[in-house]
Amino acid sequence: MTYFIILILLFVAELLYFRIADKFNIIDRPNERSSHSSVTVRGGGIVFYFSVAIYFIYSGFTSPWFFSGLTLISLVCFIDDVRSLSSKFRLLMQLVAITAMFVEWDLFIMPWYIWILALILCTGVINAFNFMDGINGITGGYSLVIAASLCYVNEKVVSFADTNLMIVLILSLVVFNFFNFRKKARCFAGDVGSVTVAFILLFLIGQLIIETDDFSYLVLLAVYGVDVVMTILHRIKLKEPLMVAHRKHLYQIMANELKMPHLVVSLVYMVVQTVIIAGYFLTSYRYLYLLGVIVILSAIYIIFMLKFFRLHMNTKCSVDS
Repeated sequence: MTYFIILILLFVAELLYFRIADKFNIIDRPNERSSHSSVTVRGGGIVFYFSVAIYFIYSGFTSPWFFSGLTLISLVCFIDDVRSLSSKFRLLMQLVAITAMFVEWDLFIMPWYIWILALILCTGVINAFNFMDGINGITGGYSLVIAASLCYVNEKVVSFADTNLMIVLILSLVVFNFFNFRKKARCFAGDVGSVTVAFILLFLIGQLIIETDDFSYLVLLAVYGVDVVMTILHRIKLKEPLMVAHRKHLYQIMANELKMPHLVVSLVYMVVQTVIIAGYFLTSYRYLYLLGVIVILSAIYIIFMLKFFRLHMNTKCSVDS
């Protein structure tokens, strides 16, 4: 019954946000990086923050450092959705928020190189989610797969966090997907949505890795991780400035050049990640499995780009001319 009430509260909060966004013109206009063509409410992913805020109050204010970091990063991203902020300032605030999360993890009692590597990894994952938020359903759907997998691990494999946090996150993803996982989305996640859900999932995955001392759980992020890293390497090869907007991710080529429906592309990412996670729990050689997944996904990326990237270049040339 409690979860049902929370679900209703999240629906109401999302609908109220739509009214506020309409009134204050918080909308997403298509640009050169976009894979959509119509004006849509931006920042619907703020419901992810609402869900954790409800959990934080209901749980008696547990994990205060994590929640403080989440509040900071969500606020900065929401402001950035309303009016553009300096990329250096956004990065600085990300680092502060991640540091707060490290305090929650007691990470600073470990050797200095551990938290330096963790800082780089966490920053990369957060921005990867932001980069990948470009078509209907992909952020909400992919995050739902990860959140559900974490809930399964927590209940069936090893207890590493409060299940209630995962369930309220799943409920917020259901609400968001109701408005976003459709042909004509009612809202987009915005930076506040993609960055916030990445921060929450990172917190949970970090808790899991610390509890088990098993870094192979990074397999939960395999599909996004390979797409982003391979796209960066591809753009370096093309000698493009990495900070300039682009449409070269594999999912963007699928949606824009191959004209695949957004929801089909999102489902492909969800299904592939689900199959990878299922396979992970069926093997005893988890690090070898993770390496194999990375190699196979990288090979698929290369083969795909060799076959279809010319379509993107042809489209770009026709637009430029």
